[in-house]
Amino acid sequence: KFVPALHGGSSKMSASIDKTSIYMTDSEARVRKKINRFALSGGGATSEEHRRNGADLSKDVAYQYLRIWLKDEAELDSIGEEYRAGRMLTGEVK
Repeated sequence: KFVPALHGGSSKMSASIDKTSIYMTDSEARVRKKINRFALSGGGATSEEHRRNGADLSKDVAYQYLRIWLKDEAELDSIGEEYRAGRMLTGEVK
């Protein structure tokens, strides 16, 4: 299984596209910046829309990364429930 590209979709990360790739040599600050700037959100276009409709977890790249790397299943379930319901915003997940 491949790590999804920051721009989402079914594509994998490509080393030839810096903005959509996270490299092993990237600092933690650089990784955070890339995720915050470029990761596709499954949330609403506005905070109000997101709170009303919640997030589509299948499209949200930051949430997909949590599914890969977050070891605490209870915490992942809690984040997913809150985010899907619109009680947690995209910036909080990223």
